[in-house]
Amino acid sequence: MNNYDKCQKNLAGRNRMEDLFSVCGKIRLRKGEGRTLKAGGAWVYDNEIEWMSDGIIDGHLVEVLDFDDYFMGIGFINRKSKITVRMLARHTDVVDEAFIEERVRAAVEYRFDTVDTSACRLIFGEADFLPGLVIDKYSDVLVVESLALGIDRFKPLIVEKVKEILHEKGIDIRGVYERSDAKVRTLEGMERVKGFIGDEFDTNVEIVENGVHYMIDVVNGQKTGFFLDQKYNRLAMQKLCKDKRVLDCFTHMGTFALNAGIAGAKEVTGLDISEYAVEQARANAKLNGLEDTVHFKCANVLDELPKLNEAGEKYDVVILDPPAFTKSREATKNAIKGYREINMKGLKLVKDGGYLASCSCSHFMTQELLTKTIKEAAKAVHKRLRQVEFRTQSPDHPILWEAQESYYLKFFIFQVVDEK
Repeated sequence: MNNYDKCQKNLAGRNRMEDLFSVCGKIRLRKGEGRTLKAGGAWVYDNEIEWMSDGIIDGHLVEVLDFDDYFMGIGFINRKSKITVRMLARHTDVVDEAFIEERVRAAVEYRFDTVDTSACRLIFGEADFLPGLVIDKYSDVLVVESLALGIDRFKPLIVEKVKEILHEKGIDIRGVYERSDAKVRTLEGMERVKGFIGDEFDTNVEIVENGVHYMIDVVNGQKTGFFLDQKYNRLAMQKLCKDKRVLDCFTHMGTFALNAGIAGAKEVTGLDISEYAVEQARANAKLNGLEDTVHFKCANVLDELPKLNEAGEKYDVVILDPPAFTKSREATKNAIKGYREINMKGLKLVKDGGYLASCSCSHFMTQELLTKTIKEAAKAVHKRLRQVEFRTQSPDHPILWEAQESYYLKFFIFQVVDEK
């Protein structure tokens, strides 16, 4: 039985439609708590709760009350998680099928207003007021990631609503695959799962982004198969790469490297520690007819950059797109060291007057902290930086103010000048 059939069985039994929307109890916040929630945040932590009513069922809806019993909204509860309640509604005490359809429709319509939807993120969790859920669209395939117990119960309904709304726009989805295999699910007391939702289909999907063709493996690729959040940052780099020698570090599937290649770079090298990613990148280079100018090497970037420096290599453009060096506030100090080190090593390889693109995809590495770290790296290697652009994630990954977790990607482009 696949994931979809299991979900449908649940909906037919314990999770019947009326049960899905029923409120199983109430919680009351401690006096003075809920400040983030009141400012627009989406989470209630376990230490903010003073009282819970009897009969509460994890994964089901609860009413959230302030210390004085003022109604603050409805969310779904999971007492196994430090994020005990994730808010679903604030200004209504009725959550039903029409409510869910309205939420999904608003999310989809927003993407059609703001981005190229051939490949994009259609639902981005808390930023779309559907906490814990991600749905990405790759051509005519959807990939779903569910990270919270409560949204897991709504998942089959939300997927069907997405498909219906896309059909109205003339887009028929041929398959849905679930990639709910992130470790964070264990913090919710949930199993890590992946598999087809509905009928099986060919999970190798070709997409086109910024004029570059990619073959996406939604089963084995990182996250949901591809990093969509850098879409327009990759496009921004195209104008700087024509006739240039480019080094793309942490290239993954070759995304920045291929954007440089299609923009007319004379020579591009992509580095990644994953042999699987490098194989994908080489296949994508061939798919775009760029195999003669865009090359990839399997290497540890932190080890490879000093070797290139010792060999006297210099590049017109160096791109640093590392994985998140920290996924917790406690590990931020070590992450700062990592970002400082990688920027120092990258800066040494940029020609005088060349360009450095440097980014962080860690929510805990704030814009201010990343700015300070890059500044320290430049000072340490006697380089001066002239900022060209500061960018964030693509608009299909919207930043919801006061929901700080929705703002994670910081992307700088600098011109690098020797300090003489």
